[in-house]
Amino acid sequence: MTSVSFLRLPHPDLHCNFQVDDKTKTMLRTRIITALIALPIVIGVTFAGGIWFFGVVTIIALITGWEFSQMMKAKGYYVIHAILLAFIAMLMVDAYNPTLRLLEIGISLTLLCSLVWQLFRTNSSIPTADWALTVAGGLYIGWGLGRLVALRQLPDGLTWVWLALLATWGADTFAYLVGRTLGRHKLWPRHSPKKTWEGLGGGILGGLIGTAVVTAISPALGWADAFILGVIIPIAGLFGDISISMMKRHVGVKDSSMLFPGHGGFLDRSDSVLFVSIVVYYYAFLIG
Repeated sequence: MTSVSFLRLPHPDLHCNFQVDDKTKTMLRTRIITALIALPIVIGVTFAGGIWFFGVVTIIALITGWEFSQMMKAKGYYVIHAILLAFIAMLMVDAYNPTLRLLEIGISLTLLCSLVWQLFRTNSSIPTADWALTVAGGLYIGWGLGRLVALRQLPDGLTWVWLALLATWGADTFAYLVGRTLGRHKLWPRHSPKKTWEGLGGGILGGLIGTAVVTAISPALGWADAFILGVIIPIAGLFGDISISMMKRHVGVKDSSMLFPGHGGFLDRSDSVLFVSIVVYYYAFLIG
């Protein structure tokens, strides 16, 4: 999520300007153009499901892993690219076909091989941090986006994936608009100074609209579940966003890459989805 901010009505005695500034308009225009280009691909592979959905999400996961390793390099960390990407790939395949039992193999090989690798490296001044980032980065990205693939494999998986995506996008959009126009009270200044409580309220409204749209179209989800997830998804997305913001602030970068004008890279675009996919998958698993 880009800016998360709670809807607070202004005091009637205060003059309030609700106009969107030129910078916000330009950013929104760029984001909309980029989204319009990407949207047909997202819609197509989501409806297709199967190997197509798995393949596209896996490519995204691998690029995200590469962005993560490059981002860490800005602070002097050296993530082991080959092991990180292999671990992500195994987690994605396991999500698509759990019968292969690649989860246990992937975790075991990654833990051991990445640690042994550090013994022979000469360009690492902090080998324990490099080892931990290789393991944790691969697990976070592979498990998070892997749950999106696993979600699509469930009965009514198409509904669940659209629920996760639309609620996340709705929360992102409303949080950005409300945060930019009404945001005053800082939500988490230590890790993400631009996010406000007002934007969080806007994000929850956007999440509720997203889940309501999916529920109105598909009978697979009840309205009670739609309401619960409409509140949970924006909050989960917020934690995902702030977690990546914390990492970027630590290493001193604004975006993970510049693949998408106005959006950053895949890691910037999937920061919320990494959290949301896990939450929605296990919610769907628990109810049924």
